[in-house]
Amino acid sequence: MENVFVWIFILIGLELFEAFLQRADTLFGVLQKLYRYYEKSIFLFFLVHPGFYFVLFAALYYNVLNATIIFIIAFKVFDIFYKIELIKQIFIQKKISDEMAAMLRWEMPSWFFLIGACVYPLLLFYALSV
Repeated sequence: MENVFVWIFILIGLELFEAFLQRADTLFGVLQKLYRYYEKSIFLFFLVHPGFYFVLFAALYYNVLNATIIFIIAFKVFDIFYKIELIKQIFIQKKISDEMAAMLRWEMPSWFFLIGACVYPLLLFYALSV
């Protein structure tokens, strides 16, 4: 069980690192930061999401495939590909609706980026301890 806590703390660190890389005042700022990685290489873009790979590794290492692990992986996959779609619409195709443009300007509180560092480790703990 204490081995699980090590994995949880590693995931917390990775999620905080990911939050640090993506931190901005607005969603548009987040997408600008991610677009810089995307411009350099799509592989670099995927590398700035280390929590995703760690959860995959933990699921394979513990040979666990329960509903919670599937939820974590699915949510992270949807997050990554939704960001890619937004980057394509905003920076490559340069077509965006007025409503989406207004949403991109909304201010995001600083604690917003810590949600992943709180939620995913708790879910991973639950998935590995069941």
